[in-house]
Amino acid sequence: MKKRATTLIVSTLLIGGALIAPISTDAAAKSYSNCAELNKDYKGGVAKDANVKNKGGKTKFAPFVSAELYKVNSSKDRDNDGIACER
Repeated sequence: MKKRATTLIVSTLLIGGALIAPISTDAAAKSYSNCAELNKDYKGGVAKDANVKNKGGKTKFAPFVSAELYKVNSSKDRDNDGIACER
């Protein structure tokens, strides 16, 4: 009886786990048409990594760090400092 219950539980977990879609950490990064649109969601812009330094002078807000989001919106990085749409 114990063996049947264990087998039933294990098979249910395996089947249930196979039916659930895997969670992706690489969510599709949104491409914005311009900096005004990007700044609505990310006030400080988007940085490709935490170690980049702003070349454009003082900014009011810290950038959001996301390599994927920066890559999709890298055309909006006018001064090529690794931060797109900084303000």
